Amino acid sequence: MNRVTSLYVHVPFCPTICPYCDFHVVRRHRGVVEAYLHRLAEEAQALYAHHPDPLDTLYFGGGTPSFLRDREFEALFAALPWRLAPRAEVTLEANPGTLDPARLEHLKALGVNRISIGVQSFQDPVLKTLGRAHGRKGAFRAVELAQEAGLRVSIDLILGLPGQDVAADLREAVQLEVGHVSAYTLQIEPGTPFAVRGLEPDPEREAAALEQAEAILGEAGLVRYEVSNFARPGEEARHNQVYWRAGFWAALGPAAAGHYPAANEAYSVRTTNPPLPRWLAGEPPQREAIPPLEHAKEALMLGLRTREGVDLEALEARTGLMLWPALEPIAARLEAAGLLEVAERRLRPTRAGLMRLHPVILALWEALEA
Repeated sequence: MNRVTSLYVHVPFCPTICPYCDFHVVRRHRGVVEAYLHRLAEEAQALYAHHPDPLDTLYFGGGTPSFLRDREFEALFAALPWRLAPRAEVTLEANPGTLDPARLEHLKALGVNRISIGVQSFQDPVLKTLGRAHGRKGAFRAVELAQEAGLRVSIDLILGLPGQDVAADLREAVQLEVGHVSAYTLQIEPGTPFAVRGLEPDPEREAAALEQAEAILGEAGLVRYEVSNFARPGEEARHNQVYWRAGFWAALGPAAAGHYPAANEAYSVRTTNPPLPRWLAGEPPQREAIPPLEHAKEALMLGLRTREGVDLEALEARTGLMLWPALEPIAARLEAAGLLEVAERRLRPTRAGLMRLHPVILALWEALEA
């Protein structure tokens, strides 16, 4: 039986909306947080009736979950009927300016044991360009406070920006001795202020930035275990690994997306909740049936982003499809080209393969569709 033991909770509120952000976020206003918490409790009870297993991972994303007030955090946790499994990972996203010792101790008492801090950069000019409210000192202070509180700490960095000293940002992360770094390049999404201003990505600069990240973070013991994620041993983001392994997770909150086992000939069902106003009104999520072949393609795409790669034998067992006969010839060619490692029907990207992941995935997809 396929169990759902991971939960994502979307908390859409932000004090300000960054010019590069295309997530579903809103500013808080009178009564909206109370309405959100009431609706979330209703949605949680309905979901729990179908998926009551204890949670191995619980992730509060946003938005800025740490923007909530203490009593709102208490109501948020009280709205969730699930028990936590032993050694469950409970992650909360936070902005540096929302953290202080009392807040962190309160979160820890509620069950949070891992915090993901949106540092983005330790350079004040870069932070100003990104529209961030915190500065260099605030970023350092937030990380140090979270460490002093005994929480596992991950930080987000955005790399490859014009005028950014990438190596300096990476060395600051190393100096702080964080256990996990998510290092992203800036995506210019349609409709965001950055897109309106005509900013464009620079793929060469971004690729060079990720190479610097691999070198500097790797030398400090943070292994690149996914395209954009680096961790010390045992500090990997277990919740995100559920995504990359094409596993199942439940989702609550406006615009939240979930992935559930299917009860029919489809392999699974993907759900997407509506935006906040329609979600508050009780509109149900959109549901999309994922057939076995589509799941296999998604599993390849996601798994090849990671150091562990994709176990084709396990994927065949999950989907009931014979994948290896179609994939073996192209996998051999990609291995000969130095882009894949193939061992015992497990496909892993090489370092060169990670840098050229898009054509690798397309080649494997085309083989499955032939």
